[in-house]
Amino acid sequence: MRRSLRFLAALVVAVALAAVLGTLVPRPLLPAAAGGEGTRRILVLKNAIHTDIAIPLDYGVRRRFAFLTAAGLPTDAPQARYIVFGWGGRAFYLETPTWSQLKAVPVLKALTLDASVMHVDIAGAILEPHPDVAGFDIDEAHFAALIDYIAASFQNGANGPVAIDNAGYSTYDRFYEANGHFNALVGCNTWTAAALRTAGLRTGWWNPVPVSLWWSLQLYD
Repeated sequence: MRRSLRFLAALVVAVALAAVLGTLVPRPLLPAAAGGEGTRRILVLKNAIHTDIAIPLDYGVRRRFAFLTAAGLPTDAPQARYIVFGWGGRAFYLETPTWSQLKAVPVLKALTLDASVMHVDIAGAILEPHPDVAGFDIDEAHFAALIDYIAASFQNGANGPVAIDNAGYSTYDRFYEANGHFNALVGCNTWTAAALRTAGLRTGWWNPVPVSLWWSLQLYD
């Protein structure tokens, strides 16, 4: 029993140390060469356990993600301002729309291994400044790289991205099958961090939780 408790304590300390180092050690280690003018503003949104990336809607973005409009999402509605993208574990994302619906099996899958999904939401105006919103201005080349990264996260079938039937929290969002597998080490926030690095930003080396990613963005961007 004592040996098990010591092992558990050592594991907790190791994970905490990895999280701290993952925040303080930047990725990439050195700043990239200065790019062009930051004409494109993107937003990072967070809650207690998850982060999303909000991309401003314009003609080019609507055209790139035309399959969303075809699926019935109101990307061309007058009040639509952003497409919000998030990647996460299939079981937890689909079966836990609110904390009151938390179940053991989705949590277990999230901590071990699960298939992944993309969650897409259409949003109106997003308030800035806000404690849960971080905005960044990036150049056209990095914006294009970010869009490519997001698009490549969708799993494609014979007719394009594969929508999950009857999955969504409202009439303004959809779930799609995604590439990659979700686990406790490679989760929704590490996906967000990797996406931001393609956009020319620096993150921590490993950001498994929103607060870690937030701190690293404040340190290096």
